[in-house]
Amino acid sequence: MWSKRLSAIIILILGLLGAYFILQSEPNLARSTWPTPGFFAKLPFKLGLDLSGGSHLVYRADVSDVASGEVSDALNSLRDVIERRINLFGVSEPVVYVEEASFTSGGEERLVVDLPGVTDIAKATEMIGQTPLLEFKTERGEGPEKEALIAKLEEAKKLAAEGQIIPQLEDPYFVSTELTGRFLERASLNFDQTTLSPVISLKFNSEGSKLFADITKNNIGKAIAIYLDGGPISAPVVREAITGGEAQITGSFTPEEAKQLVGRLNSGALPVPISLVSTQTIGPSLGATAVENGIRAALMGFLVIAIFFLIWYRLPGLLAILALSIYVVLMLVLFKFIPVTLTAAGIAGFIISIGIAVDGNVLIFERLKEEMRGGKSVKEAVELGFDRAWFSIRDSNISSLITCTILYWFGTGIVRGFAITLSIGIIVSFFSAMTITRTFLRLINQETKFDG
Repeated sequence: MWSKRLSAIIILILGLLGAYFILQSEPNLARSTWPTPGFFAKLPFKLGLDLSGGSHLVYRADVSDVASGEVSDALNSLRDVIERRINLFGVSEPVVYVEEASFTSGGEERLVVDLPGVTDIAKATEMIGQTPLLEFKTERGEGPEKEALIAKLEEAKKLAAEGQIIPQLEDPYFVSTELTGRFLERASLNFDQTTLSPVISLKFNSEGSKLFADITKNNIGKAIAIYLDGGPISAPVVREAITGGEAQITGSFTPEEAKQLVGRLNSGALPVPISLVSTQTIGPSLGATAVENGIRAALMGFLVIAIFFLIWYRLPGLLAILALSIYVVLMLVLFKFIPVTLTAAGIAGFIISIGIAVDGNVLIFERLKEEMRGGKSVKEAVELGFDRAWFSIRDSNISSLITCTILYWFGTGIVRGFAITLSIGIIVSFFSAMTITRTFLRLINQETKFDG
């Protein structure tokens, strides 16, 4: 009996320590006059954009010129480049992720950018738009295709002169290659020793060096055009194959323009073009209201559940409330350590997980009542009740986890947040019901009544 009591005491102490950690790691909740340890201060809840306020930007990625087998790599490179660019502006914990073509994205590859604390859409889009698209193109061969493209270009110029809006046309003189800014390792600013004009030197990574060597080898005596943001800025003629993985950009740059361009290239040249699809701004006051409403809903739900357990199950119900409280503390601690980005949908998933934890306890208690009505002692009823409730709880949790997996796999950011918090809650509730609740129930004496 003492071993059971010791186990219950240890669980209670761990639960209290977890609650203390949650209070001390939240500046808005800490009430202690004792100084908050530095480690605690570094682990506040990570709030999503809908709770903290900021800008939500959705971009369409144009992967029409990327080979089908390289689309995923190009999108991942795009995400890394944009994230690196935003970090240079000091935005706190930006969230940048890719949505590959699917039914929910309308068949388009998209880049989603969440910027907490940035409510100025113009500033937010400027952060993204300043990252240049760097491309290397080779001369287009003579033939009917080139002539047709030139004819389209001349016709477009006439229409433009008349004030009409014309679509972007394919370049009739140069053809895109696989070599883009995604392979750029670094850019540096130098000056021509003869003319003193600025020269931008480019250094490619190993894969880019190989591509550049192949391109120059196959185009000796021809021009290779360097395009920045869709416009040609230089078209040097290749004299020999270049195997060192280095190139130069020369043009009519002022030193200030060249320095700015180098900074933009080093912050990341886009591997594929992007265009802004939608924007959304969420004010901090709206986010604070959502947090308050979520907390209020969770507390009210917990209170109703506690009253039900006390009335219907009496002492076992009180122990279940205690176990459920420890479950909530454990969930909140996990949210801080993983860490989980909490959104309004994520809070909803957490509240639903509390209901799933309650459902597990109800199954266990009803099994206990059935065993005791059959003449079993409290000790026997506890063990048999858990053993027989195990299968129902297991099957229910597995089916719920399968649903969460489907939601995460096919859903977007908000739906994925809901799926993550719900799946964590399901796993922890299973542990809570089969371990914490069982430990407390083993302390019940022979005279305890289970009937409601």
